[in-house]
Amino acid sequence: MLLPATSPWWLVITGTLVAVLIGKHIYGGIGGNPFNPVLIGFAILMVAWKDYFDFNEVLVNYDFGFAMVYPLAAAKHLGKSGIEAFSAMDLLLGQQSGGIGATFGIGLIIGGIYLIIRGFIRWEISVSFLAGVGVTALFFNMFDPSHYASPVFHLLTGYTLIGAFFLATEDSSSPVNFIPMLIYGAGAGLLTVLIRNIGSYVDGVVFAILLMNLINPLCDKIRPKALGKVV
Repeated sequence: MLLPATSPWWLVITGTLVAVLIGKHIYGGIGGNPFNPVLIGFAILMVAWKDYFDFNEVLVNYDFGFAMVYPLAAAKHLGKSGIEAFSAMDLLLGQQSGGIGATFGIGLIIGGIYLIIRGFIRWEISVSFLAGVGVTALFFNMFDPSHYASPVFHLLTGYTLIGAFFLATEDSSSPVNFIPMLIYGAGAGLLTVLIRNIGSYVDGVVFAILLMNLINPLCDKIRPKALGKVV
């Protein structure tokens, strides 16, 4: 999941080992990791072997009957004119290039809602993350609509949906209180669009969530004052 379909076997194994050993067990195992293990492994692979994460390069010899350019790369380098071939419905149905499991918008939304209903993840983080992405993208789009993509585009491309429902909500690296969860999710969404629009990386979800993992303990210290007084 998350990696390109054409990733070599050794890259998958390396990412798994890094995630398990460095991202989780070095901190004491399940429940003790301050950072999302999947994102630790993914970020290290992105920095060390960035060419394997160039979706435009790895899919150049494939033809699936729709625009195979990576939507976020087109938006970053060509502006709004580069993404006219993509409609919201196409993005929802997965007619876009990207990481395995990260492109089928409808499936991710259904899966996320199921996890929320069953109580496996908290809706506050997912909703505030999507709101942070949408509002920030809206401000950029209003400032220069010819250069910056719409909020809908940012919500349905890259790792946004898989980040909102499956990555940002990891228990041990996310807050447990209501207000901190809203701050955590909204901050990750804000950073995602900032990295996409003015940063050096095409997609900012991975690094945005890791940065919010870093300040998660500070967020969780924000609590409402107790009512009444101690006797």
